[in-house]
Amino acid sequence: MKALRKVKLFIQGFIMFNILWHILALIVNMRVLPKPSYIYMNLGKLSGDNIYIHVLASLGRVAVGLAISLIFGMALGLIMGYSRFWNRLLNPLVYFTYPIPKTALLPVVMLLCGLGDASKIIIIVLIVVFQVIVAVRDAVLDIPSEAYIPIRSLGASSLQILRNITLPAILPALFTNLRLSVGTALSILFFTEGYGTQYGIGYYILDAWTRIDYIAMYTGIIVISLLGFILFISIDVLEETLCRWKR
Repeated sequence: MKALRKVKLFIQGFIMFNILWHILALIVNMRVLPKPSYIYMNLGKLSGDNIYIHVLASLGRVAVGLAISLIFGMALGLIMGYSRFWNRLLNPLVYFTYPIPKTALLPVVMLLCGLGDASKIIIIVLIVVFQVIVAVRDAVLDIPSEAYIPIRSLGASSLQILRNITLPAILPALFTNLRLSVGTALSILFFTEGYGTQYGIGYYILDAWTRIDYIAMYTGIIVISLLGFILFISIDVLEETLCRWKR
């Protein structure tokens, strides 16, 4: 399975990374860069820090943000891919707003939506939704027109064409984009969870940093990295299940 190959690659990369980390820690020989063994020995103390609450809070924000991005991103991407009019109308807006660093809008979003979960989810959506729109639109435009001829000759409805031709054709690109979006969303949490919250893995890392607790800080970094890997593998498993024809 593809997922098993990814796990094998992860283990190999994990071992290589820790060897390099250990060598660098010996060279630097400073408290700010502890040896990886110190970090892993601290993992057993995470239950006392209620790390699961922070993980669940971050997962909830990522899940809601990605779900909203997929719903709106797929809808707009399909509309732009199917309709030349809507593509000409919306493409300049997407082209202009896509490269804007959305984290710069965090103060504005917080002023409008408060310091709670809403502002953090909106920032995730603002960053991810444009990636989804572009990926879906381009995938639709890349479908050759000949692919629609057989099913249209059989009298298929627009919904049947969407379900049997368009969606299977765009799923690989969508899953590739989703992998990138997961990494982006987790990276953004580190920034957004430093404001107006007491829960979240990003808050946990920043709080440990301000307390000069480097062991806890690196432990939080390891946890968010493992969380990203688990989500990455889950997407691979989902892709294998839904895109069996791709094998």
